[in-house]
Amino acid sequence: MERLDSATFWYLPVWSLWRREIVRFLRQRSRVIGALGTPIVFWVLIGSGLGNSFRYQFAANGPAAEMNYLEYSFPGMMALMVLFTAVFSMISVIEDRREGFMQAVLAAPVARSAIVVGKILGSTTLAVGQGLLFLALAPAAGISLGIGSIVAALLVLIVLGIGLSGLGFVIAWSMDSTQGFHAIMNLVLVPMWMLSGALFPPTGALRWMAWLMMINPLTYGVTALRQALYLRVDLAGGSAESAVAISMAFAVAMVLLAARIVAKKG
Repeated sequence: MERLDSATFWYLPVWSLWRREIVRFLRQRSRVIGALGTPIVFWVLIGSGLGNSFRYQFAANGPAAEMNYLEYSFPGMMALMVLFTAVFSMISVIEDRREGFMQAVLAAPVARSAIVVGKILGSTTLAVGQGLLFLALAPAAGISLGIGSIVAALLVLIVLGIGLSGLGFVIAWSMDSTQGFHAIMNLVLVPMWMLSGALFPPTGALRWMAWLMMINPLTYGVTALRQALYLRVDLAGGSAESAVAISMAFAVAMVLLAARIVAKKG
């Protein structure tokens, strides 16, 4: 079989798989509604329920200030939207393998890394797009956004989307059924989000739980996202630079791990 030139060998499958993910998602309206609606419902119900019962104090470049729960939980709910979209998009990996599509792609004269990058970029695009839609609700939470905050949030969403999409790919690649994937989602990924600082800050948590939050990579994604929304405010929630660096390292690690398992088990 004649091999493709180096550019086509890599970029064409990336583009094709990326486009396939977007088209598949848009044709399934239930996925659009579920991925976008669930975090909004969670945010409105939980945020409104706790309401003024929760007060998160932080330093606003001067005297201590505070925010209510609706405002505090907003970055965490945005992360949940990215998590749902990115991870559930990877159900297509299981479906593609079951239907024989993935076997055909693996047999084609294309780079295995291109397969991974195409799937992850498609999932990330969907996750970031819905994250930006949710970002439009920031004024309802009392968050004033400037151009800098929007750009910073976009960049963090991209890094977060790549990392979570890579994690979803790694999990889905070893699964034979969507039921097993949902079980892992409920057992591992939802608690991972709950222990990311999305629902409550690590300060005040039990020591063992605070340690779990500290080693949870999603904690740093939520921290970076929260700080991106408040560029000129000291939230006293950890170094934004460290949070971004750890999030980027997690994203790179997940992409490399996904590429490795495809090359090894494909």
